[in-house]
Amino acid sequence: MSTGSLVVEVVRSGFVESVHRARMLAVGADGSVVRAHGAVDALVSPRSSMKPFQALGMVHSGLALEGELLALACASHDGEPFHVEGARRILAQAGLDESALRCPEDLPGHEASREEVLRSGGGRARVYMNCSGKHAAMLATCAANDWPLATYLDPKHPLQRAIRATVEELTCEKVAATGVDGCGAPLFFVSMTGVTRALRALVLAEPGSPERRVADAFRAHPEWTSGTARAEAKLMRAIPGLLVKAGAEAFDAFAFEDGRAGTVKIEDGGQRARVPVTVAALRALGLDALGLDALATAPLHGGGDPVGEIRLA
Repeated sequence: MSTGSLVVEVVRSGFVESVHRARMLAVGADGSVVRAHGAVDALVSPRSSMKPFQALGMVHSGLALEGELLALACASHDGEPFHVEGARRILAQAGLDESALRCPEDLPGHEASREEVLRSGGGRARVYMNCSGKHAAMLATCAANDWPLATYLDPKHPLQRAIRATVEELTCEKVAATGVDGCGAPLFFVSMTGVTRALRALVLAEPGSPERRVADAFRAHPEWTSGTARAEAKLMRAIPGLLVKAGAEAFDAFAFEDGRAGTVKIEDGGQRARVPVTVAALRALGLDALGLDALATAPLHGGGDPVGEIRLA
């Protein structure tokens, strides 16, 4: 049974300046609910937390990627040089280049990488966009099947129909609605319960199966699925065997190798509150490590000095 939403406090100079409300679902290795807060069965937009399932739909459709490139197909990356080079490798293997991408143009999210692009006279490009690995993999899947390339983002395209079927199979839910994600790809609305169930299906699948190939590549290459400075990579390095995928509007989904899993949604979309709640969910399931202490709260600064924190109330 779900209880009320959690509260995340933004504390500055000893005063609670703002609050965020959070939904959280955490299930044990047997799938039973350990903690549930807020409307975890309501429809939600998981955003990029769906990428492992999109990648699985591509693998089922003949995508021949392994290792870090399969991880990149699941990524919301920071546009670091190795991310960009990896997306280009995926395209090149399919006989394509970045002109085929249909994601928006962007600059790298990684500060040093962005500065280097601008310093060298470069500008926005589709390959720097955080979803370019997924889009490159989508194009590679289309090329492998002789499916149309120009319309690969259309919900009626064979690729997107295959991905939707995979999402419905994994979540054990019918997609209630289809929207458009920030990258232009179809976005499927399901519940937090469904997303949690789907991630458990990946990590608990038989070794060598398409599901485990996706999960194993993701966990083996966490910097490829996010970035060298990202909290998701730090969480996965702190707890080997953990898979964590963040999404826009403050969504998080995670699963451990034994089936413990969960999802987090900050109701107002405030990303700054996401990681402290995810750390609380991990700890509720007994998944703890020294590296989590630095992520359990987020510091606030004033004049360059620490003056408060973002914390679970």
